[in-house]
Amino acid sequence: MEAKQWNVQISISEDDNDDVTTARAVLFTDRGKRHEGVAHARRNPVDQPVPDIGDELAVGRALSTLAAQLIQDGAQDVAQMAGSAREYGG
Repeated sequence: MEAKQWNVQISISEDDNDDVTTARAVLFTDRGKRHEGVAHARRNPVDQPVPDIGDELAVGRALSTLAAQLIQDGAQDVAQMAGSAREYGG
């Protein structure tokens, strides 16, 4: 069995007031297909800024979005393959 490795690149940015953290998780498969998840974390104005918390929440949400996209893509590929098999009598 061939071993594969996919890498996810995560970028994190905060707005000027440290109120909103944005995370972007990008995955390129070994065949060059690109998947991306973007998410945000917003700090409650009464809370003090703790950047690590915003980073964790935003990245976790971006990865969750990325995971949902991968599952959806896989399900669509299965449905497409099943449709192709029916067309050819398989």
